[in-house]
Amino acid sequence: MKFRVDRDVLAEAVAWTARSIPTRPGTLPQLSGILVATGPGGITLSGFDYETSARVTVPADVADDGQVLVSGRLLADIARALPTQPVDVNLDGAKLSVGCGSSRFSLQTMPVEDYPQLPEMPQVSGTVDGDLFAAAVQQAVTAAGRDDMLPVLTGVKLEIDGSTVTLLATDRFRLSLRELSWRPEQTDLSVSALVPARVLAEAARSLSAGSELSIALGTAAAGEGLIGFESKAAGGQRRTTTRLIEGAFPNVRQLFPATSEISAQVEVAALIDSVKRVSLVAGRNTPIRLSFTEQLVNLEAGNGEEAQASESLEASLLGDDISIGFNPAYLLDGLGAVTGTHVHIAMTQPARPAAFTSMAGAGAQPDLDFRYLLMPLRMQG
Repeated sequence: MKFRVDRDVLAEAVAWTARSIPTRPGTLPQLSGILVATGPGGITLSGFDYETSARVTVPADVADDGQVLVSGRLLADIARALPTQPVDVNLDGAKLSVGCGSSRFSLQTMPVEDYPQLPEMPQVSGTVDGDLFAAAVQQAVTAAGRDDMLPVLTGVKLEIDGSTVTLLATDRFRLSLRELSWRPEQTDLSVSALVPARVLAEAARSLSAGSELSIALGTAAAGEGLIGFESKAAGGQRRTTTRLIEGAFPNVRQLFPATSEISAQVEVAALIDSVKRVSLVAGRNTPIRLSFTEQLVNLEAGNGEEAQASESLEASLLGDDISIGFNPAYLLDGLGAVTGTHVHIAMTQPARPAAFTSMAGAGAQPDLDFRYLLMPLRMQG
């Protein structure tokens, strides 16, 4: 095997593939490797941990065909450190030679025959604009759980109903819901899947601007229990498959209040800055209090024994005055996912969840494509 490839192309492709490599391969050292193979489209790099697979094809000048299995993390470190010049890769016996400018590296290879076969991509269910999907996933994963003892909550529920895709996530303390349009292969398609949030976020982050993403959901006929994502751009093709999470995702849609007696509008950037400042004195698991009046919201945190902070912002309130407390980190996560200049906060009472939605400007209609529901914290005094 012998080929020449652009340094930046190689470094990015290896780094992306290496994310699917297990940090502790245990008794299967071959899983720590990246499989490099030549083909008609250039070179293909593959990684697999028996749960998630990653495969990327990038352009390269191939002189001799072949394939090789080498340490993925070492190859990623080397590729990232190479000078910005073309990279020459050559398999010489049991060693892989990597040359770039005056730099020379020799890597020990592993037996290719020991590497497991990657799962096949299920049949494509539909396509979506990469930019739109990446932004939607970034909003949805905000509320995904991180406790592996509750694996169902570490996933994002992906619901497909015709031309609408809904992404749902919750960690029991907050809930995110994001809806977007896509182009299904079948107009009457109705299916759902529980996708690991980490894999979904990685797939979204890897999308190039202007790319198109194909989503493939396995069926009883083929690929059941798998979901695949494939994107194509000028720089090459990327494909990810992962096993779906088993278990029943909680029925959370009905938690969003149908109506709200109280609603407030606040400029997002100003509110984020204020929350960051005031929460500096908030102790662990203690709330930041938001007190809304007709034209103001007052933020308070801390207690008289140690430190206190308060700050006021302009706000527009419909309904009765209300004081409600939130975990400041969860509040900042939700505000950071809002895309408009203002946020609409729908409330019913201090002990009930509040719903956050984006607004294009002051007085605009709330954008219900993304909703963030946050449980309040009990406040003292």
